[in-house]
Amino acid sequence: MRLTICFFVACITMGLGPAHVYGQPGFGHAEKINDGWAFKLGDVPEGEQPGEPDRSWERLDLPHDWSVGQPLSPTLASATGYLPGGIGWYRKTLSVPSDYRGQQLYIYFEGVYNHSEVFINGQSLGKRPNGYISFMYDLTPHIRYGQENVLTVRVDHSQDADSRWYTGSGIYRDVWLVRAAPVHLELWGVYAYPTVDRNKGTLHVQVAVANQSASPADVSIVSELKDPAGATVAKKTTKASIVAAGRQEVQLTLEVKNPALWQLDDPNQYTLETVVLRDGGPIDQSAVKTGFRTFTFDPDKGFALNGEWMKVKGVCLHHDAGVLGAAVYPEVWRRRLLTLKEVGVNAIRTSHNPQAPGLYELCDELGLLVMNEAFDEWEFPKRKWLEGWNVGTPGFQGAYSFFEEWGEQDLADMVKRDRNHLSIFAWSIGNEVDYPNDPYSHPVLDGDEKDGGFTQATFGGFKPDAPDAMRLGDIAERLAAVVKKYDTSRPVTAGLAGVAMSNETAYPAALDIAGYNYTESRYHEDHERYPDRVIYGSENRHDLAAWKAVRDNEHIFGQFLWTGIDYLGESGRWPSRGFYSGLLDFGGFIKPRGYYRQSLWADKPMVYIGTYPIRNPWQRRVSVDAWPVWNYADGDTIRVVSYTNCADVNLLLNGEPIAAEKRLDDETGVYYWDVPYRAGALEAVGIHDGKEVVRNAIQTSQRPHRLVASVDRAQLGRNHEVAHLTIEIVDEDGLPVTLADDNISVQIDGPAKLLGLEGSNNTDMSDYTDDTHRAYRGRLLAYILSTGESGTVTVRCTSPWLEPVTVSLQVE
Repeated sequence: MRLTICFFVACITMGLGPAHVYGQPGFGHAEKINDGWAFKLGDVPEGEQPGEPDRSWERLDLPHDWSVGQPLSPTLASATGYLPGGIGWYRKTLSVPSDYRGQQLYIYFEGVYNHSEVFINGQSLGKRPNGYISFMYDLTPHIRYGQENVLTVRVDHSQDADSRWYTGSGIYRDVWLVRAAPVHLELWGVYAYPTVDRNKGTLHVQVAVANQSASPADVSIVSELKDPAGATVAKKTTKASIVAAGRQEVQLTLEVKNPALWQLDDPNQYTLETVVLRDGGPIDQSAVKTGFRTFTFDPDKGFALNGEWMKVKGVCLHHDAGVLGAAVYPEVWRRRLLTLKEVGVNAIRTSHNPQAPGLYELCDELGLLVMNEAFDEWEFPKRKWLEGWNVGTPGFQGAYSFFEEWGEQDLADMVKRDRNHLSIFAWSIGNEVDYPNDPYSHPVLDGDEKDGGFTQATFGGFKPDAPDAMRLGDIAERLAAVVKKYDTSRPVTAGLAGVAMSNETAYPAALDIAGYNYTESRYHEDHERYPDRVIYGSENRHDLAAWKAVRDNEHIFGQFLWTGIDYLGESGRWPSRGFYSGLLDFGGFIKPRGYYRQSLWADKPMVYIGTYPIRNPWQRRVSVDAWPVWNYADGDTIRVVSYTNCADVNLLLNGEPIAAEKRLDDETGVYYWDVPYRAGALEAVGIHDGKEVVRNAIQTSQRPHRLVASVDRAQLGRNHEVAHLTIEIVDEDGLPVTLADDNISVQIDGPAKLLGLEGSNNTDMSDYTDDTHRAYRGRLLAYILSTGESGTVTVRCTSPWLEPVTVSLQVE
């Protein structure tokens, strides 16, 4: 089977009419080439050589993560979620017309995990070890015009425990083929950042143009700014002369009176259109989303957006989505980010690596601040369990192995790719690279709590044979300089794990703002010792005390909870798919602790009710993880808890007030009652100014009777869009049966396919990628992907002994 892509001339003519495609590379005519790849798991001798792929190669579309579809095993690394890595090969055939001679062709990858090498017609174009960085190669010298060209990618993730969380394996982001004139905008060549002074906004623009020809070129660059409604508000033309085989940067400013500001609740975006003309005709153009907003950081007052002082209510996010692994579609992220905003989140931290470009675009659009992070390791590795959890001797696989060669280039490429995003408010150059004795050490580690103020384990005190912690300052200064070379409009930061140790080095001083991981106890002391230091919580627990340390201290501008969404990897003892502290579960549904956080962070009135039995002393603590269950044995003593941002809350059972004493737990801020169980409807009523403002109810359910299903969108686009189908188990009266765990099967007819079924159960280690899975807490999520044709999609959900349900949606 031949895998061929043909360019449609109507879509890529050098004219700049409506057929022009704006691709993520930011120049030329970019076209996604995600469809029609061949894949082989395992190494293939001379796999880069042109020729027909073996019939055993799998046919697939990108994005693709091969690890998530493999069997889980307790002998594999817990860091990976007990999933394997390996080596894989990808291949695609490109047909390039003869009349493309004289133009430039490039291949652009948004991310390949990891240690990739790309070939065209057997010729190596280059290697990129970092699996999170976007990169591009020039195909032009190796293209056979008028013939078939074989593009091959070898991915080596054989060191599969190279991270402390699940990474995925393969070409898990989009791939673009780019065609351009010999004179064109550079990759990520248009950079714009705003300043605002009173009623005037100024957009500072930098445009870089490359000349790949053998002759000098005189060009005109037209920069046109359009407001959110599409009207032109500023325009300027700049001339440039570019030497042969050279490049030229031009700088200009565009001014706008009374600009509409980008705000969290009103994220206004402008569009900067850049056109390059030669001999009066257009030869390249780009469109960049931009706008106007200001960031202010102050060591005493914290953080302000557009002059408004506020608290950053952030979460840390890894890049996977449960059953989807690392191949996460934009629709999936949109649903998740909107749910986090509903909970009260206003910021995310990309832990601990750059994420897909689409995530930043969504944050721009939806109004979420982003702390963009580059590294979890620098020159030395962190300990990782290579076989199971707490088994054997920790190993040292990791990104450290290519940091010296690639670190500065990777960081530069992250900044250049992402610097136009309005949502990004800080660049993080590292996370916990200063963890005491893992690997760096310092004599201060021989101190005690009184001397050093430690809040984390010191692994036995100072180790003179370990790497010297004083190196941290030198590396941080070098990395900060890389960021400032490409963007001076945002601060440089990092997540400090060993603050007491790092304070003895130049590391914190190299940062514009200092992130403290789980170190709230030092907020006051360090504010006094370092009065010019801007401090915030870069990684924090979910407890109320950690939030009060932000809320009640003006100089601490925010926190980032660990974590926003449950993620694969960094697992505990088998069975454990991943880390389970998220506000949302693997499927993106709000967990009880998400509602608890909503009670602390959200402005809209809310009340939540959850329960658990009191059978052991440890169950008497007030929990922020109480599920909405009201099915127990008569007479059982049940603790009922309510999370609310209302002034007061009342509890009703079957419409009558509960007689039991209502108490407020000081450590959690949670209301609770201990009551004998009686079946029926349990309701929490939120009160403000003596009036009911919101109500939440749970009800005793009967035995499972049937399935119900709902889809988040009734219509899909043809080009690989995702719908979320929520399947629930209900009783004869239609009440959710939250204790049900029946097996559910999903069959699809029509132009779509099932990507996977997500139960969100951290201890379920079965296959999630087939068409049958066990419900968890009465629910299952199905991801449905359109496959390229129009028509009706029929989804039938069945389960033994339960009435089935059928849902239809359209693909247009």
